[in-house]
Amino acid sequence: MLGDMHEDRESCLRAVRSRDTRFDGWFTTAVTSTGIYCRPSCPATPPRAEHVVFYPSAAAAQAAGFRACKRCRPDASPGSPEWNAREDLVARAMRLVADGVVDRDGVDGLARRLGYSARQVERLVTAELGVGPLALARAQRAQTARILVETTDLPMAEVAFAAGFSSVRSFNDTVRAVFAETPTHLRRRVRRSPTVGGRRDAGHVPPSDPTGSQRLRLRLPFRAPLHAPSLFGHLAATAVPGIERWVDGSLERTLRLPRGAGLVRLHPPRDGDRHVTADLWLQDLRDLTTAINRCRRCLDLDADPAAVDEVLSADPALAPAVAARPGVRLPGTVDPVEFAVRAVLGQQVSTAAAATTTGRLVRGLGEPLPPSLVLRPGQPDLLFPRVADLAAVGPDDPRLPGMPASRRRALLALATAAADGSLDLGADAVRDGVRARLDALPGVGPWTREVIALRGLGDPDAFPVTDLGVRAGAAALGLPVDQRGLLARAEDWRPWRAYAVQALWAATTHPVATLPVQTQEIA
Repeated sequence: MLGDMHEDRESCLRAVRSRDTRFDGWFTTAVTSTGIYCRPSCPATPPRAEHVVFYPSAAAAQAAGFRACKRCRPDASPGSPEWNAREDLVARAMRLVADGVVDRDGVDGLARRLGYSARQVERLVTAELGVGPLALARAQRAQTARILVETTDLPMAEVAFAAGFSSVRSFNDTVRAVFAETPTHLRRRVRRSPTVGGRRDAGHVPPSDPTGSQRLRLRLPFRAPLHAPSLFGHLAATAVPGIERWVDGSLERTLRLPRGAGLVRLHPPRDGDRHVTADLWLQDLRDLTTAINRCRRCLDLDADPAAVDEVLSADPALAPAVAARPGVRLPGTVDPVEFAVRAVLGQQVSTAAAATTTGRLVRGLGEPLPPSLVLRPGQPDLLFPRVADLAAVGPDDPRLPGMPASRRRALLALATAAADGSLDLGADAVRDGVRARLDALPGVGPWTREVIALRGLGDPDAFPVTDLGVRAGAAALGLPVDQRGLLARAEDWRPWRAYAVQALWAATTHPVATLPVQTQEIA
């Protein structure tokens, strides 16, 4: 497994010598003669083999006393795909750390979410990654602090607390230890040069919005290739009025975050880019790390396209589609509970009808975005309803959109299960457990269950075989269209059947397959 690649010294050395970007995020390279750690693809001259040691993560290299390379910026590498694919305790812990649980609730809170003792979680995470949850969270705080230092004019004390540090002193000490520079020097250096790490940086963005809100412009790195038309096209075609819109070639949507609300604008990568540009406005800057990671999951930016395309290309019928659209990603969500509600509302109706119905629900039960985040007319200005509020309404509540009674019962049953915790759709959700719970809910069938697994949970092997778009794509590529035949053929696509679904969707003429041609200017 690639997740253990740091233990295969010869493979790591070959990756470093070839500067292979595919392995960025899978392991880090530490050089004992300089005290620096790098990405495998660092453009610097490869170090001598006897001076190199390998670690599974940036946090482990930092804990061993190494500092981040100023040239290749290993602290900003794509994440390991392993954590999204696996469902064991360590993988679930990593997803929760990325979502900010340790910063908000400590290791004890992380352990409670996982159902283990704090001591067990510490032992198991350290055994696999070389460091415990606190060190992982510290590395994440350091990266968040760097983003705020380099892209905002916030005073350093505000940066420290927004990044999750308990004091300015611990912030200063961590930045010096990780980056071998003071926070002030980091800010001065990025102001002097338009490039960071040898590449054009997203750069400093002054607060220019009419409300005075602070905009953060960030780069979200990924492993190339990435097929942007099918990814952003799907998200644009399914956008819900009030919370999402496709505008001026980018996706804009509101965010409900642990400490407040947010607004994000996601720009598809241009040719040659290895990052998605994200503009973020946050009510509480302490939500930055959580917002970044939820956007990454929404765009499936931690996927390993080489591994996926290799498996799918082995099928002669799929091979041309993969070659034409390399690097398809799973169109995800920033909130799995929100998507589960949307999936129920989308049962047996068209994509456009589902968006319209969901928009009515948002207008009836959603909350207004805080005034400080309403930047211009026409933008998304509502937050998706809280599941507890949805669970509390009666079946005849006029705020619910029109739909068959059976679907209304399914919607309220799902909302109730999510609100009382019997249906756990969090970052640490166990997918098979979610499937079993969904199967027990009235009005939730195989299509709804698998679409929630695919788009809500990012399950790489989800397969909604009854989906009309999947069957249309199968017909277009000469694959079986009957359920039994298609399921049998899909056995060869494991464990990446969800990516095959996206390849099949992309092979159709449906709007989800391409970017919208219309361009609407941002006022």
